[in-house]
Amino acid sequence: MTSVYEKFSIGWLKISSHDSKITGIDYADTEGESDEWNEVLRDCARELQEYFSGERKVFNVEIDFEYKGTAFQQKVWRALYEIPYGMTISYKTLAEQCGGANYSRAVANANGKNPLSIIVPCHRVIASDGTLGGYTGGLDKKKHLLKLENVILV
Repeated sequence: MTSVYEKFSIGWLKISSHDSKITGIDYADTEGESDEWNEVLRDCARELQEYFSGERKVFNVEIDFEYKGTAFQQKVWRALYEIPYGMTISYKTLAEQCGGANYSRAVANANGKNPLSIIVPCHRVIASDGTLGGYTGGLDKKKHLLKLENVILV
């Protein structure tokens, strides 16, 4: 696995790749030690910059859902990936899509372990009452991403 650090308007992100696919986008408090940049890492950083500047709504960089996680987590991450830019769904709706209404807690856990933040948009999942719920990167980052996508919050 190859990893690099890049600073964006949201802060430092660690971007990881393996076999020409992106396998991780994680929030970082500071810049860490980067490996050599490869083509997929450069493409991902460019697409993220375009997203943060409001020029991109869909990511084209190739990602690997199967590099990490259980089969259920991967199912949740694939469902997250389908949430359109500027839209939100509830944890309950996501749970119903991934196995049933009683899966809300399991879906929330899988959401929190999403290795591909931003590109697999777990920030678009909110509580049924319209409040934000949680976010691994912190609620300030979730608010930032939703505001960037012009989502009006309760």
